[in-house]
Amino acid sequence: MKTVVITGGAGFIGSHLTEYFLKQKFRVLCLDNLITGSLRNIEPFRSNPRFEFINHNVCNHIDISARVESVLHFASPASPIDYLKHPIPTLKVGSLGTHNALGFAKAKKAVFLLASTSEVYGDPLVHPQNEDYWGNVNPIGPRGVYDEAKRFAEALTLAYHRAHKMDVKIVRIFNTYGPRMRLQDGRAIPNFISQALDHEPITAYGDGSQTRSFCYVDDLVRGIAALLSSKHHGPINLGNPNEMTILELARKITKLTHSKSKIIFKPLPVDDPKVRQPDITRAKKLLKWQPKVNLDTGLTKTIAYFKKLK
Repeated sequence: MKTVVITGGAGFIGSHLTEYFLKQKFRVLCLDNLITGSLRNIEPFRSNPRFEFINHNVCNHIDISARVESVLHFASPASPIDYLKHPIPTLKVGSLGTHNALGFAKAKKAVFLLASTSEVYGDPLVHPQNEDYWGNVNPIGPRGVYDEAKRFAEALTLAYHRAHKMDVKIVRIFNTYGPRMRLQDGRAIPNFISQALDHEPITAYGDGSQTRSFCYVDDLVRGIAALLSSKHHGPINLGNPNEMTILELARKITKLTHSKSKIIFKPLPVDDPKVRQPDITRAKKLLKWQPKVNLDTGLTKTIAYFKKLK
């Protein structure tokens, strides 16, 4: 039986990866200190004999005696509301946490997969963004704690690959959504759904013309699994290239929830990207992957999940 360690395994994406690998008959060791993760996300798996939850901060040494074939490093605050609240833990998990996870994977001779982010591109001057673009990031701005933590994590991961010949993978995750996101996550889709279900004003920032591209979590998990089993080492974008404005998204969610909410506008946060769209040419070619779930289908499933939380 193969064993996979997932850091941040009680988080939104981490818990979906946990579910996927359990269905694939893996043993899953979930490491999480619950700073942004939730036991509710992994509650369905607690009775599975192939699942183990370990409450651990990966900024500290990882000590697991079991044989491990794969380490997926997903531990990190990932929404602006979280990394602005926890700036130093965000920087530490991207640096110390990545160092510990890489060292652990090296000791186990395991494949290492890093969860990076489209935020490494910053407020991009190239559109859409491909993996060869170096980005436009403000390293000392409020978002820099997340952006630079992930950029450093990528550099460290590839340094381990070059210096120690480790089998590493880097996935740059674009905006992803789905069940198990938190109501107060701070990102557009959970914010808009929560406000719409309560018939509260939906808050768009700036004039709502900034664009995003939203990928349903099941599609992302398929892509991550394909990358893990591939021979590709360098960064690879995973996301849905269907681009839309934030205002269009707000109107769509209002319609799907049959909400009476009105859209209001607030000032744009510092360094908020004006555009965000993945070029997934590399994923299509190397992984034979592309998203399948359309936005209406994914949002309908996500809205149903949030209704249960209300």
